[in-house]
Amino acid sequence: MRRAAAIIAILLSILVTSAHADPDWVAVGKALGRTGAQVAGGVYRVGLPRSDLKVMLDGVQLKPAFALGSWLAFKPMGDHDAMVMGDLVLTQPEVNPVMMKLIESGIDVTALHNHLLRSDPATMYMHVLGHGDAIKLATILHAALQESGTPLSDTQGSVSPAAIELDTALIDETLRHKGKVNGGVYQMSFPRAEAIKDDGTDVPEAMGSSIAINFQPTGNGKAAITGDFALIASEVNAVLRALREGGIEVTAIHNHMLDDEPRLFFIHFWANDDVGKLARGLRSALDKVSL
Repeated sequence: MRRAAAIIAILLSILVTSAHADPDWVAVGKALGRTGAQVAGGVYRVGLPRSDLKVMLDGVQLKPAFALGSWLAFKPMGDHDAMVMGDLVLTQPEVNPVMMKLIESGIDVTALHNHLLRSDPATMYMHVLGHGDAIKLATILHAALQESGTPLSDTQGSVSPAAIELDTALIDETLRHKGKVNGGVYQMSFPRAEAIKDDGTDVPEAMGSSIAINFQPTGNGKAAITGDFALIASEVNAVLRALREGGIEVTAIHNHMLDDEPRLFFIHFWANDDVGKLARGLRSALDKVSL
């Protein structure tokens, strides 16, 4: 009797473990067409840089990692399911074909907006949210992205070297944070102090709840900067003022999510100037945020 009870307990344990198994991330990557990586919080994040586009802004050709980086992030939700969030970089003619594919398949579009001003061609940014079987979600997203020119292959050319012609030590010291080189761009991410939730589910840093700052060298000690500040309402105008006083252009203010708590607003920015001056302006803005 005891032996039978033990066997039943083992079988139930196996069934429970199986029911809460994470998705098969290798299969998710294959369905999407691009391999990602697991990052903090158990999130599987896939970068989809628009390396097919040549976008110019104020005489600067923007690197894909600087302002043209589509991404999708999958968070396990049990029983092979996931929540997926992402930001898709699209040209204007691509917006509605991609949107139709998504909404026909049950994936929500939570925002559509610009990040930059005066860029040629103009790019739009579509934020998405979906829940369900992770492989099915990846398959739907692959079909939607095929309505754009987004490269969907793991063979995208050589990886850029880690070296960068930029005083990263000065940036690190001024911003009191350590960045990383990615695709010829120096990137920083600043998570907010409080936990961010969407419809009651935690939204970790890898799913777009943090402040992102990117530096692209433009020569002679200068850099172009862009990114976004994730802010609660009471911080918005203090950060706006700090950025403008630092000579940094504010290019957009908007939401990325629909059911976030606390409610977040995202300020996007641009400048091309002396890297030390820009770092000081960004530090002044960061001082207005709960980090």
